[in-house]
Amino acid sequence: MTAQPQDFTAMGAPMPGKNLRAIRAALVVPQDREAFDAGLKAVLDEVRVSLDLGALNAFVHRWWISACDSARDPEGRRQMHARVEQALAGEEVPRGKPWREVLAARGIDV
Repeated sequence: MTAQPQDFTAMGAPMPGKNLRAIRAALVVPQDREAFDAGLKAVLDEVRVSLDLGALNAFVHRWWISACDSARDPEGRRQMHARVEQALAGEEVPRGKPWREVLAARGIDV
């Protein structure tokens, strides 16, 4: 399944533009921005060697989905990263709802 623009506009949040500047600006969680910056550097290095923009297009699309999620639910992004930190530290992480249930509640067909 891939996210489509209507999946985000139907939820009422304004969608960030599908370009590097707009995507980075929409990333409100520091961990997202750091990962975006590191990933961008890596993908640009790859593009310089391969001369194939496909990797950059895929990078933009993947991060655009995260930027849309960040714009729609910044607190949810913060909680996600906090749970990752807990899991990496070996702490007990409370179980959430299954993805299918979350997406169904948002009206997204799976």
